[in-house]
Amino acid sequence: MGISVTTERNGTLRQQVQVDSFESFVTDAPLEFGGEASAPDAHDHFDLSLGVCKADDCDHYARRKELPLQGVTAHVLRDDSKERQGIYRLDVTLTFHGIEDEASAKRLHEITDRCPIRLMAASQVEITSHVDLA
Repeated sequence: MGISVTTERNGTLRQQVQVDSFESFVTDAPLEFGGEASAPDAHDHFDLSLGVCKADDCDHYARRKELPLQGVTAHVLRDDSKERQGIYRLDVTLTFHGIEDEASAKRLHEITDRCPIRLMAASQVEITSHVDLA
């Protein structure tokens, strides 16, 4: 998988993002950081990856177990008030559409705690950057 991020170079902080052959999209910085807040920022994409992973895991498990899950809504709230101290909190509320019994809902919730993206908070991430002069 390859991801390319290219500055739009129009005096803003907007970035054009290309992931493999998927449709490209833009990101922008919030107003307080000099952006125009015209698109989701990097934190939004970080946060949404957790919500998507949890919803995907529920769908996958429900299909395998033939549960009547009709869909999942994952609502992610961020508390980045202590980010500079190394604490970044994400609170996820899940709604399981079509699930009416508590046992199935509880099991689906347990499955979401295994979301691979959750490793962001439970593992050491090593980042290596390189410079390529154009």
